[in-house]
Amino acid sequence: MDILINIVTSFIAAAGFGIIFNAPKEALWKCGLVGMLGWMAYFVLTFQGIGEVPATIAAAFMIAVISQAFSRVYKAPIIIYIVSGIIPLVPGGTAYNAMRSFVTNDYNMALSFAAKAFMVSGSIAMGIVLSEVISQIMKQSRLKRIG
Repeated sequence: MDILINIVTSFIAAAGFGIIFNAPKEALWKCGLVGMLGWMAYFVLTFQGIGEVPATIAAAFMIAVISQAFSRVYKAPIIIYIVSGIIPLVPGGTAYNAMRSFVTNDYNMALSFAAKAFMVSGSIAMGIVLSEVISQIMKQSRLKRIG
């Protein structure tokens, strides 16, 4: 039941942000699918005992790879899929708790939450960049074989 709830809510969150970001109507279900698959990768990895940071890197990498594939197949900019798909991974709740702890003068807890939010945010960026670097390396090697 927990998995089903995560599947539905992550799909709705990603597709909803697709609507907010004015993604084309025909791309909304794909945005939801990208977000759902990324969140499920994160959920399964953390359920298996893998830490939040490596699970976030893997999920962001997966989101970027799927977004690149959708971009090529459907001839649309990758940003449509990747921005909406990454939304379920963004540590908004952790950042909120950090700010709330700062306001209530609980600095130790605030620093803990802020460090966690910073690490997860960096992991998202690292996963996306890693995917792009691997894609570029594959393109370069393909070009060398042809030319």
